[in-house]
Amino acid sequence: MKLLVLVAALGLSACAMTPTLERPALPVPTHFPQRELAAIPGADAHVDARVDGGGEAAVAAEIGWRAMFKDPRLQRLIEIALRNNRDLKLAALNVDAVRAQYDIQKSAQLPQLGVGVNGTRERTNAGGVSSLQTSTGVSVGTTAFELDLFGRVRAGSEAALARYLASEQGRRAAQISLVGAVADAYFAEQLAQAQLALSERTVEDWRGSLALVRQLKAANQTGALELSQAEAQVAGSEADREARRRELEVRGHALAALIGQALPADLPDGAGLMESSVITQLPAGLPSSTLTRRPDIQQAELGLVASNAEIGVARAAFFPRVSLTASVGTASPGLKGLFKSGSGVWSFAPQITQPLFMAGQLKAELRLAEIRKSAAVLEYERAVQQAFREVADGLTGRDLYARQAEAQQRAAAAAERRAGLAEMRYRAGVDSRLEVLDAQRQLYAARQALLDLRREEIANAIGLYKALGGGLVEGA
Repeated sequence: MKLLVLVAALGLSACAMTPTLERPALPVPTHFPQRELAAIPGADAHVDARVDGGGEAAVAAEIGWRAMFKDPRLQRLIEIALRNNRDLKLAALNVDAVRAQYDIQKSAQLPQLGVGVNGTRERTNAGGVSSLQTSTGVSVGTTAFELDLFGRVRAGSEAALARYLASEQGRRAAQISLVGAVADAYFAEQLAQAQLALSERTVEDWRGSLALVRQLKAANQTGALELSQAEAQVAGSEADREARRRELEVRGHALAALIGQALPADLPDGAGLMESSVITQLPAGLPSSTLTRRPDIQQAELGLVASNAEIGVARAAFFPRVSLTASVGTASPGLKGLFKSGSGVWSFAPQITQPLFMAGQLKAELRLAEIRKSAAVLEYERAVQQAFREVADGLTGRDLYARQAEAQQRAAAAAERRAGLAEMRYRAGVDSRLEVLDAQRQLYAARQALLDLRREEIANAIGLYKALGGGLVEGA
């Protein structure tokens, strides 16, 4: 939706009391930062998914979350979250509530008609003479309908409409955040699983080394110090394994909270962290075309529209308010003559109310409305700047994470070669046990760093996807 068109349409219906609204210029550079990157050796070996299309040919906001996240297990979790998440349900209820407020405000622009039926029957006694009097009547009319001569009601309706539209954008923003949060929590769980698998593998490897040290000790080829070192190494790895198990359970709890229920037992199998197919090379485009797609930016802009209209409401309060009470109907002393000719009645009661002395209340209300508009301008500019930063950070990660991952992959491979050589040299009696321990610890740290880096790369892609307004579309 082009909000400038919306603002113009709202402005046509506004009265002279509402100031002309001009959207502030975007307080960000005209282009996102760019850098020249050399070709990455061995990049094809890195698990990745890319979007081709030459810049603007593919728009990230139009990439469905199923295309962004191809893991069937994650797709099922997102489906459940969109149905069950309490925060998203609250956002939808908030939209309904604001829509009802708008309908209430809009109804004030039209007279409200009501029908009344009345009847009286009384006995009087005067001077010993008793009489019975009966009166009936039917009328249709309106009570205190305000003639909107100075646009107070129209400005209030304009503000309510903008608030409603802003709440709808808030719901859309909540959906984007939810999709991103579920994906982020899912890959955090995937990281915990991968770390647990690595920890279990390390425990088994180091137990094998401990068994070797014990054999050498039994043959008097090594001492008690090296045996103690190996035992401490195994004990430390076992403690790390239990920490990884705890982390995995905690991540599962976080994921269950996001989807609004316990994790179903029939979830499809998911790809591992290193095998997950996630689009990491998302297109961006220019800031103006990118940022205005974000629902939170549109929400902030509509909040500015509403605040501007509320100035019109405050200004109109200084002028007289004209209200009408009118009715037309029929009345008769008897029920049978209620609708006969000559029984018609009508009433017309205009009323003008002009504020005289309110101890500065109206001026204070106008000043408050103007301050709120100034605050809305700042909130809009802050939202734009925050969005620009999120996209710029995501683009930086998009460009550099692949290079870092390739380097870390080479580091892990080198550490694995070193650990193998150190083991062989120790068996041959060339190196001490300390060299083996250092090589094994370096290998474990390199593998952990590779897992962490892959998780960070995916998290960066998720953040960029959200920053570019992705997560509203389900299909590709």
